[in-house]
Amino acid sequence: MKQVEDLEQLVSITISDDKMSAYLELAEIDSDASFAEEQLIGFMRENGVVYGIQTEIVQRIIQNPVDYSRSRTPIAFGDKPRDGVDGKIVYAFDIHSKGPRPLETEDGKVDYKEITRLNNVAKGQLIATKEPSVPGQAGTDVTGQEIPFKAGKEARFKLGKNVLLAGEGEALYAAIDGLVTLTDKGKTNVFPVYEINGDVDYSVGNIQFVGTVVVRGNVLSGFKIAAAGDIRVIGGVEGAELEASGSIEISGGIIGYNKGLIKAGQNVKSSFIQDGNVEAGENVIVSQSIMHSNVRAGGQVLCDGAKGLIVGGHIQAGEAVAARTIGNPTSTATVIEVGVLPELRNELAELRSSMKELVANLDKTEKALVLLDQLASQGKLSMDKLAMRSKLTLSRKQSLAEQAELKERILEIEKTLEDTSRARVKVIRTIYGGSKIVIGRYTKFIKDPISNMIFYYNEGDICMTANI
Repeated sequence: MKQVEDLEQLVSITISDDKMSAYLELAEIDSDASFAEEQLIGFMRENGVVYGIQTEIVQRIIQNPVDYSRSRTPIAFGDKPRDGVDGKIVYAFDIHSKGPRPLETEDGKVDYKEITRLNNVAKGQLIATKEPSVPGQAGTDVTGQEIPFKAGKEARFKLGKNVLLAGEGEALYAAIDGLVTLTDKGKTNVFPVYEINGDVDYSVGNIQFVGTVVVRGNVLSGFKIAAAGDIRVIGGVEGAELEASGSIEISGGIIGYNKGLIKAGQNVKSSFIQDGNVEAGENVIVSQSIMHSNVRAGGQVLCDGAKGLIVGGHIQAGEAVAARTIGNPTSTATVIEVGVLPELRNELAELRSSMKELVANLDKTEKALVLLDQLASQGKLSMDKLAMRSKLTLSRKQSLAEQAELKERILEIEKTLEDTSRARVKVIRTIYGGSKIVIGRYTKFIKDPISNMIFYYNEGDICMTANI
């Protein structure tokens, strides 16, 4: 083999414009010519290629230079820089939801009223965490020069209202109960009020919120709103279900169509109630009229405004009912009950119904046991009848125990019904025949119109005094 001493005339090295690759070109070479690996690599270094040299390719060229003559062979490659990865904020909710979507139930059906799924949070609940950025890595071209990389940016929480950072600023928590909302420039907030700028209909769907709900329109029939705070409706409510732990205020009135329910832990205020079902832990306050409705209040039912009419239906209040007019000249049946919490009176009715059913079943059990005892005395009790006798004996024992508990609770509520010292029904103008007043355990039927009167309980009777 003939050793080539000078590679200058035989080998040329070119570098790409971006300096990320280098190429070797061999001139036509004799088959017996040879050169060393170190010699070729040294020549490459002299020509500026110092990084990313492909030693395997160099070795193949050394072993068979003729195969590479009169060709351009890639001989070195640089390393591209690896940019960093930006950090990001990871929310515990679908904060970037693309709008309302109907809920698909487990059986594959679609509920078009369940489309609003709010990002409710409780005070102290995690809202989001921060994922750190990933650092990048510099590259190197074939000349050995470092290629800079783009560093990953650290994510930053954009703090809005009612949120708190924890630890080293790696997590975001709710400072109050409310709705997680992104506002201008991506700020994260928790708002205690959720507003609907229009009607609650199929475009909004049912609502469940941990704060206060404000509807600047109407709530249509069949829809539901549940709020841990208050509910305020600027328009009216049809046969819908509204339930609030606080108070409910309905400016446009309630038309219930004898379905739905308005239930508040505190007060219910409305301009009118028609064919509705309303419950309040404290007071029900109506400015115009209550017509053919079932209304229950732990405190008072007040319908003593300019019109102040209660006609038809069933009104229950723990303390008092006040109205300008009760009933009408056509003697529409109207029931007014005061003097006990409505839930206790209704519980009493349920207990009495349960007691009646229990007594009937107990009577059947007793009769069956008498027959079985007669068979036993005659020695005609089969194994099946013996098992039935044991079962019925146990059932009677359980029924008697349950009966004793029901009696005790009934007596407890009846005792509460006796305490009617604060109970009042106030009629400012007229109460008509067909009306019925119940105070505690006592009932008074109104046969003829009575004007300007207060009804109260005294010494076993419902009495009247002039409303001064």
